[in-house]
Amino acid sequence: MEAIRIAILDMYDNARNEGMRCIRQLLARSSAENGIPFQVDTFNVRAENELPGLEYDIYVSTGGPGSPLPSDEPWEAHYFRFIDSFLAYNQANEQKKHLLLICHSFQLVSRHLGIGHVSRRKSTSFGVLPVHLTPAGLAEPVLQGLPDPFYIVDSRDYQLADLNLARIEELGAEILCLEKERPHVPLARAIMAIRFTPEVFGSQFHPEADGEGMLRYMLTEERKQQVITAYGEAKYEEMVRLLANPDTIEHTESIIVPTFLRRALAQLGQLATA
Repeated sequence: MEAIRIAILDMYDNARNEGMRCIRQLLARSSAENGIPFQVDTFNVRAENELPGLEYDIYVSTGGPGSPLPSDEPWEAHYFRFIDSFLAYNQANEQKKHLLLICHSFQLVSRHLGIGHVSRRKSTSFGVLPVHLTPAGLAEPVLQGLPDPFYIVDSRDYQLADLNLARIEELGAEILCLEKERPHVPLARAIMAIRFTPEVFGSQFHPEADGEGMLRYMLTEERKQQVITAYGEAKYEEMVRLLANPDTIEHTESIIVPTFLRRALAQLGQLATA
C-alpha cells in the first residue's frame, strides 16, 4: 500500500513545546488505527525558512510562540505564498489536499485571508477552558461527539475577533466555536475554530493536546512553579484537576484531529467512509 504523505509545518521556532510530540503521537495512532502507512516529513518554517511543496496529501501547521502580527521575517512571505498555492491547487484540482491549522498558524492564516482582526489580548488566555459551539459548529463533522461546551487547552496572547462577515461569506468559511462567555467583560469573544474550506480546518486552541501527557508535564516541579509564578496557585490547581478528568482534554484530543485525519483519508480514497 502506498503511504499517505503528510507534511508538518513546524512553527515553534525551535522553542521547547509539547505540541510536536502530541501531533506525531496522533499521526502514529491514526496510521495504526486506519491500517494506512504515513510518510511524515517536518519542515522548520520559522527557524530554517523551510516549507513543503504541494506533493503532500495532508498538511498540519502547528502552534508556536510569539506574535502573529505582520513582520519582516523572511519566512512569513514564504509561508503565505505556500498557503495561496495550496488554496489555488485545491480550486484547480478535483483531488484535494487537506490542511489543519493550529493556534499560531490559525491566527496567521486568518489575518492573511482577511477573516477578521488579529490583535494582542488584554491578558493571556491560559488554561483548560470551555469553548462554545455555534450552529455551524454543531453540524461540523470534525466536532461531532463533543459536548457543548467542550474543554480545550488554551495558551495565547493574541486572538482573532471582530470578523469581516463579507469576506467570510466570500470564502464560504464557517465560524464553529467561540471562547467562553464573559458577560462582565465588554470585549468581543475570540473565534476559536473555523471551517475555512471543505478541506481546511483551523482552531485557535490546541486540539492536539494530550490530556495524560499534559498532566504529566504540569506535575513536573519546573512547570508547576512556572505556572504558579505566572498565574497563581488556584489556576494551577484548576488545570491539574481538569486535565485529570477524562471527559475534558482527553476527550477533545480523541475527537478533533483523529476525525480530521479520518475524513481526509476517506476523501483521498483511502477509507470507505468518513
